[in-house]
Amino acid sequence: MLTALVLAPTSARAADWYTGAAQPEVAGDDWIVAVDAGATVTTNSSAFGTVTATIAPVGTLLEDGLRVRLQGVAGTYSYPGAAVRQTVTGVQQEGTVLLGYEWIWQQAALAGYIGMNVRSNELSILDPGNPVVGTGLGVKVAADLYVNPTENTLFSANASYSTLFNAYYARFRTGVAVVPGVFIGPEATLLGDAFFNGWRAGGHITGFAIGPMKFSLGAGYAFDRIRKGGYYTSVDGRIAF
Repeated sequence: MLTALVLAPTSARAADWYTGAAQPEVAGDDWIVAVDAGATVTTNSSAFGTVTATIAPVGTLLEDGLRVRLQGVAGTYSYPGAAVRQTVTGVQQEGTVLLGYEWIWQQAALAGYIGMNVRSNELSILDPGNPVVGTGLGVKVAADLYVNPTENTLFSANASYSTLFNAYYARFRTGVAVVPGVFIGPEATLLGDAFFNGWRAGGHITGFAIGPMKFSLGAGYAFDRIRKGGYYTSVDGRIAF
């Protein structure tokens, strides 16, 4: 997930929400809501989309303060069911409400969240080998870190865990600026739950703008314990107001 919209309150420079790259301050950029959207598709028969709203109930997203996060996830996947000896298709939806706090520095931003999530997972046929079925409520925690170790380098990490189905997600990126504010580099993702687990490794280009939105593209190798090796592509974007 994409999160930080960063400002150094004591500096005449602001760090970009997406990459941390230094930006000239612009009057009126007192954003209080940021909306992120992302989608990932794999050749291992999965496709998921996410929409996240991060809100500053007091102050702005450009300074330290409380954060409210609302998130929705939906997707589909399929796998060869060993117990039923046929392909099983799953449809998953999830809604999350989190409360947190974000700390802003000139070259970094760190946020932590805690709250609840509701997740529904429906299968096309009953699979005794898959315990991640039905609808439930869990406690969820999440954290985001964005750092510019130097003016032309980037490191970011986004992670979450839910007690519901022991679901976890972690994404790491590093990058080097090819033009101001646009970074290219490697990325890695770990994800799973009580039934599924896998990892992805590839590359990304992050920070390019189209109109008022900024985007990131990723692609690489995907592995999961059932379908084994494959490939993934992802696109993420954000708009703030």
